[in-house]
Amino acid sequence: MTARLDLCFRRLASDRRAALVTYIMAGDPDAETSSAILAALPAAGADLIELGIPFTDPIADGPAIQAAGRRALEADQTLRATLEMTKRFRAKDADTPLILMGYYNPIYVYGVETFLADAKDAGVDGLIIVDCPPEEDDEVCLPARRAGLAFIRLVAPTTDEARLSIILSNAAGFVYFVSITGVTGSAAPNARLVGEAVARLKRHTKLPVVVGFGVKNADGAAAIAEAADGVVVGSSLVDAIRLSLNGEAATPSTVGAVTGLVETLARGLRAVQK
Repeated sequence: MTARLDLCFRRLASDRRAALVTYIMAGDPDAETSSAILAALPAAGADLIELGIPFTDPIADGPAIQAAGRRALEADQTLRATLEMTKRFRAKDADTPLILMGYYNPIYVYGVETFLADAKDAGVDGLIIVDCPPEEDDEVCLPARRAGLAFIRLVAPTTDEARLSIILSNAAGFVYFVSITGVTGSAAPNARLVGEAVARLKRHTKLPVVVGFGVKNADGAAAIAEAADGVVVGSSLVDAIRLSLNGEAATPSTVGAVTGLVETLARGLRAVQK
């Protein structure tokens, strides 16, 4: 529900700090471990969670998240299983906003209206579908909004003024500013340029502006938090999973490898008062 997102950002604004938005891939490295990581993220310091939908052709993702998707698919993670994972999470956590992030094909195969109904029933708050441009809003965006789900838009550094107004026209929840040109995890963002871009976006929308792609550590997150309403960290968390594995299998250290990094990131962000 968009209300959960709105409440989260209002609370953080009153606390004068940016949101820590954590991304993991559903089913990586297996369903049980992924569910355990998901359940542990809020206590570790995540304010908002993006849960990736595994897909065979993730064109916007860098090597780390591509590998996570491959591990999840090889462990038989499906969209239906991802929604069940979300439902189990929501049964124990009524407050933390959760966004599903992925590509249109799995949703199309599932059936758009059925997916939206099941997502809402599972406690999903919004969607980021990276390959659905505004020209295709009738496909998912507008039906999602009618179903009570926020449809979150990506804005690139290269987006011009005319395009920006089109992108923002049906946006809800927050605006996701892609801080670099390229795929996820490919480079570190320039905090000064990000600050200028966030200020520009805030002249066009009242929605919170969240920055992602390329934020790797607590120092980088804190630098971005000076201007942004939220900071997304994904590839570093996915790498923490990979580095904890024995081959492709989870180990007793896998969950802690992720939550330990989230705790460090959260401390860095909470040191920045806005």
